[in-house]
Amino acid sequence: MISLLIIPAMAFTVTLCYASLLDIRKRRVPFRTWYPMLAVSIPFSAFFYGFLVIGDEFTIAMYLAAMAIVFSLVFYLFAYFNLFGGADAWALIFLSLCIPAFPLIPIFGVPPHAFFPFSVLINAVLLNLFTPVAIYFYNIKKGNNAPFPYLFIAYPVEGTQISESNGYVMEEFGEDNGVLIRRFIGIGEAIRGMVTGKGRIYTLDLRRNPEKYRKERELMEKAGRVWIAYGVPFIIPITAGFVTALLFGDIFFGLLKVVNGV
Repeated sequence: MISLLIIPAMAFTVTLCYASLLDIRKRRVPFRTWYPMLAVSIPFSAFFYGFLVIGDEFTIAMYLAAMAIVFSLVFYLFAYFNLFGGADAWALIFLSLCIPAFPLIPIFGVPPHAFFPFSVLINAVLLNLFTPVAIYFYNIKKGNNAPFPYLFIAYPVEGTQISESNGYVMEEFGEDNGVLIRRFIGIGEAIRGMVTGKGRIYTLDLRRNPEKYRKERELMEKAGRVWIAYGVPFIIPITAGFVTALLFGDIFFGLLKVVNGV
């Protein structure tokens, strides 16, 4: 029965890799990107649920279906409150509905929860933790100085080229009698801006709406270098989390097994 999910897993692997490339290049993943994957996956996923019910595994089928629905709603709410991008949310929603169980027995074994999308999310979050560490060492190597914790979440770019970068501006600029005034945006402010979608300037905004942000761009050019928070699309950690979950399983569960000597 689980082998029925191998085909959807292959379709998801190809689609997630393609979606990651689109997000890196264009910062946008059209919804139609998911159509071929869904066309391939839905029949096999339906057969998977059907065989569970026919094979007297109704309880397992209901558990996986309930988990898929709950997680889909959670991911939708994450996107609604701007905690996820739209593409990130749709990837996880479709994953929850189409591949609820592990397609193969991974190296670390199947974790107790046995819900594949949860392991994908856990792996994505854990792998994404390496990004702030890499940014910190990059800043140290380049001699960039900033208050904690900005060294872990941001890096400076030339104000004249900021629209060519990917991320969101972590500084606020103003001018008083021709004198430039600048300050780092507080972490709390940044989080509120992310949730509300207001008061946050993305480099993509500068690129797409140069006239709207003409004054801000002039101040950024005058500032010289501007600190921006890294803009790695979360679809990339999701893709990495998917592949690692498929091959190795739940990284956190694997670490617990190692610590416990299992």
